[in-house]
Amino acid sequence: MECTTREPRGDAGDVRVVTDPDAVGGHLEDAAHYPGGHASGIAYPQSEAAVAALVRAHTRVLPIGAQSSLTGGATPFGEVLLSTARLNRTVEIAAGRATVEAGVTLAALEEAARRAGSTYPPRPTFTGAFAGGSVATNAAGAGTFKYGSTREWVDALTVILANGEALDLRRGACVASDDGFVIRTAGGRIRVPLPTYTMPPVAKRSAGYFASREMDLIDLFIGSEGTLGIITSVTLRLLSPAPAVALALVMCPSESQGLSLVDALRRQSTETWRTRDPNGIDVCAIEHVDARSLALVAGQGAALNVTVPPDTAMALLVQLELPPGTRADAAYDQIASAQSSAPSDGPLARFSRLVDDHRLIELTEFAAPGDDRRAAELLAFREAVPTAVNHRVGAAKRTIDQRIEKTAADMIVPFDRFAAMMEVYRRGFESRGLDYAVWGHISDGNVHPNVIPRSYDDVVQGKAAILEFGRAVADLGGCPLAEHGVGRNPIKQALLRQLYGDEGIEQMRAVKRALDPAWKLAPGVIFDR
Repeated sequence: MECTTREPRGDAGDVRVVTDPDAVGGHLEDAAHYPGGHASGIAYPQSEAAVAALVRAHTRVLPIGAQSSLTGGATPFGEVLLSTARLNRTVEIAAGRATVEAGVTLAALEEAARRAGSTYPPRPTFTGAFAGGSVATNAAGAGTFKYGSTREWVDALTVILANGEALDLRRGACVASDDGFVIRTAGGRIRVPLPTYTMPPVAKRSAGYFASREMDLIDLFIGSEGTLGIITSVTLRLLSPAPAVALALVMCPSESQGLSLVDALRRQSTETWRTRDPNGIDVCAIEHVDARSLALVAGQGAALNVTVPPDTAMALLVQLELPPGTRADAAYDQIASAQSSAPSDGPLARFSRLVDDHRLIELTEFAAPGDDRRAAELLAFREAVPTAVNHRVGAAKRTIDQRIEKTAADMIVPFDRFAAMMEVYRRGFESRGLDYAVWGHISDGNVHPNVIPRSYDDVVQGKAAILEFGRAVADLGGCPLAEHGVGRNPIKQALLRQLYGDEGIEQMRAVKRALDPAWKLAPGVIFDR
């Protein structure tokens, strides 16, 4: 099945590349603080035609959005920076879908969806990220357990290819044959080979180019990190009506107790989705922080009105979905009734009884729908963990050794192998004498082990541990690159090679050569030339 390109729309105008050091200087690193960033200039196109003109005029172009990448993928190394920040004027919602330009933030998308009585479920934690960037990295967040990653919510894309032509992709319109894809352009046909490596069968994968038999061409661009084309607009599915949401923070005296509760919540939620029981437990996300993470934020609990009992081994932040319109007073009544002699029925009542069955109800704090202040406190407590770790890394870099950097992994396994993965992390870190903290999205089996460095050698040893983890996670049926992508990070690129081997990387390079033979777009991202 062939797809056909077209000429880009809009007025190219006089697209200026700004070379002023002050203007460029604010864009020389992304959220990963990857070192050595430098750029020849930055441009802010406002139309497809302007994006195409920039691509045609320059030999090396790095598309950037909010630069919230945690992999160095949005850090320039001599390219012209093409910012999508001014491709931000369109938010159209119709028939349960939102069509947005690439530079629209996820916060703006969610606000527009909320006004329409809808929501965009797969958004990551940082809602300042741009829609185009979230698609380019196949971003995922806490709600993947129920809703999957970005890929499952993308219906259509427009991308500017390396030849400056526009390609409109709608899901189902261009499916691969055994030979791959054929794209008809003004200059002839582009034949794009179909990768044959097998991707791990887990909910989150941001690990190079997507590959599957009879795959859709749109999926090749989702998660390609700007290396195959520059996304200018996306059409995303929305969920309507938006559910009400309650939060529960559960302090667990032992890891086994916490894992048992998570397992029960996952099972009961899956049953609720199957039966559509309006009173069933419906969890969309469970966040996890370990004992070391809790120790790092111990002083902040009181400020946020959160109690952390001594010897807590694990904290769980559970996000429960309730029928739309559920009021806070009714929700709190359900919670209270679960302990009474005449308990009522409902999602929160059943949740409370399940938590009580695990002997954890006295260690649980709630935020009902509409109790925005309490919800903000519980969310802030969880978000204090990565902030505290990043603060420790930054302080060590300033006071101990400038070479110190954030050393962390982003891996996922099937949940029934989660305990085995945690044991791999503990054994790998402790055998090297490393201090560490682990937190993340336990409902997916995806957490982030982080080194807390006390010397540069800790960074070196931590990287060795992460490569060891990658092999073990793959053996457990998981993926060592779950939600942050690959970018320029040498360890993540090494994990990608571990996962697919030299042949898999060469298959990705073959796709890149077909669509970008001059290696113009995001060179050095995912793999080198």
